[in-house]
Amino acid sequence: MKAELITIGDEILIGQIVNTNSVFLAKALNNIGIEIIQITSISDKKADIISALKLSEKRAKIVILTGGLGPTSDDLTKQTLCTYFNDKLIENKEILYHIEEIFKKYVTTPINDQNRKQALLPSKAKIFKNNYGTASGMWFEKNGQVIISLPGVPFEMKSLMINEVIPKLQNHFIRPFIVHKTIITYGLGESAIAEIISTWEKSLPDDLKLAYLPNLGRVRLRISGKGPDGKLVNDKIDREIDKLLPLIKDIFVGYEDVSPFEEKIQAQFLLKNKTLSLAESCTGGEISARLAKVPGASKYFVGSIVSYQTQSKSDLLSVPKNIIEKNSVVSKQVAEIMAQNVRKKFNSSIGVATTGNAGPSKGDSDAEIGTVWIAISSDRRIISERFTFGKHRERVIGKAVNKALEMVYREII
Repeated sequence: MKAELITIGDEILIGQIVNTNSVFLAKALNNIGIEIIQITSISDKKADIISALKLSEKRAKIVILTGGLGPTSDDLTKQTLCTYFNDKLIENKEILYHIEEIFKKYVTTPINDQNRKQALLPSKAKIFKNNYGTASGMWFEKNGQVIISLPGVPFEMKSLMINEVIPKLQNHFIRPFIVHKTIITYGLGESAIAEIISTWEKSLPDDLKLAYLPNLGRVRLRISGKGPDGKLVNDKIDREIDKLLPLIKDIFVGYEDVSPFEEKIQAQFLLKNKTLSLAESCTGGEISARLAKVPGASKYFVGSIVSYQTQSKSDLLSVPKNIIEKNSVVSKQVAEIMAQNVRKKFNSSIGVATTGNAGPSKGDSDAEIGTVWIAISSDRRIISERFTFGKHRERVIGKAVNKALEMVYREII
């Protein structure tokens, strides 16, 4: 059961927006046993849309298009689908009423004819009413292939996908079960992990596939399988994971699909009734942002200070200037004082600090670009560690954030 995703919009092709719709759709379809074989991005041109649809005929049973359903002249998806299916647009009274009600209740500008044209829809399509907008979803069938058109606005697309499209696909097709289980590791690179688990990897059954997914200080190991019986596929993957985990027990931190790593950190702090505060320099508040995205973070994460300039470390965290002058602002001594003092300032159980040189210039420190110190202060000890993360600024910051989260997790457990 193979599917192709086609995203329509010049804004994607020129890099003005990120194609997050395809990420959501790929996960949603995989979860119901539909394999994505191609993701295509095309311009808002009739010829390009028709060409993409014709190319999909031989390789995909299901095609989902997103975008091009707005009320303006550059949105051509509906008209193009009419050409492709030899169809015509007709007014859908139910959708027209729905659009008029949206404008009455939620839109301050008056409705116009362009908005009403959103109720003109292909006569051969099954129509999905969009509860959050004026662009309806559409379902077509041709020569055994299903073509679905959805709005490009992410929250509108997601609502239609979850409430309308997925249930209809499940009823329409007999599908295999596709199972992915992803293990998260911190602390070793992919080549080192590959060496440790090489014997296990070579013994994997032929119908299971292992993928390495490295990302700035962490590596995810994804094991995939598919078959007609979901329980059998799950059991087979679980048996292999049981053999794998003893080999990587020192770097294993959990499973991606169960909960994000930040949720695991939060769960441990709440379980042990501990609190956390942060003093961030080179990471610029990114650790705080990652933790604060999890609902309920305020129950343990009490606050943070982003002391980016050297002077702010003295002003806000009482790091003595003579310590900075003697040891450099990127040093073990400064990192440890930052961690200790932020813990005292917020009266938290654990304080964490980062200070480093992310580049591209050295700034106030003589430390080599890529050097980062991370310190943790608790009521029982102070620990700190020096890292060298390379010379690419984004990479340095990303790896520092991931490493700090790893160290916090290991400290709390």
